[in-house]
Amino acid sequence: MSRTRTSADRARVRTALLALPLVAGVLGAAAVAPVEAAPRSAPTSLTCRGAGVDPAAIIRYRTETVIHAPLSTIWKLQTDVERWPSWQGAVETAKRLDHGPLRKRSAFVWTVPVPATPTTPATTLEITSAVEQLKRGSCIRWTGPAVGEGLRIDNGVHVWNFTEVKGGVRVRTEETHTGKQVEADAATANRMLKEGLDAWLRDLKTAAEARH
Repeated sequence: MSRTRTSADRARVRTALLALPLVAGVLGAAAVAPVEAAPRSAPTSLTCRGAGVDPAAIIRYRTETVIHAPLSTIWKLQTDVERWPSWQGAVETAKRLDHGPLRKRSAFVWTVPVPATPTTPATTLEITSAVEQLKRGSCIRWTGPAVGEGLRIDNGVHVWNFTEVKGGVRVRTEETHTGKQVEADAATANRMLKEGLDAWLRDLKTAAEARH
């Protein structure tokens, strides 16, 4: 009987020993299982005096660059609206509807040609912009519609931020568009907005650094 019990005991020990790696593996996996990282929040939208772009807009783009020129030079180029066609390749005409330095409640009308897309013809957009917020040397925010033959943007909101950094100025910009027509082909509208803002920053950088 003693040998029988010892054999049985040994069998149970072998079974327990064989099970240990499996149990340890399960417990170890539970102990070191990676915790899923919380999703990164979207970058905070640019603002000017507390107001930003349209938070609900599905057509939006944000970009930035560092311009190696004085803030005064960059600010002058950006706010002297009627001279935009002299350095912005995409702007055909620009006209202020008031006089003096650009300020809150200033308004201006400008035109930009746009190519044909799968859903809209080639046309020239006439954009009527009203300055809603402005802090000299720091930020500008304007809004307004853009209308052309066969194409309409019900409202655009455009914010610019200017921050002095070592060697120049960091210029950041963000814009949103809303309207049934552009929202019907959001992918194309977003691509065109991106191309437009990228070109604007390139032209601003080129003009400011050339003057400097």
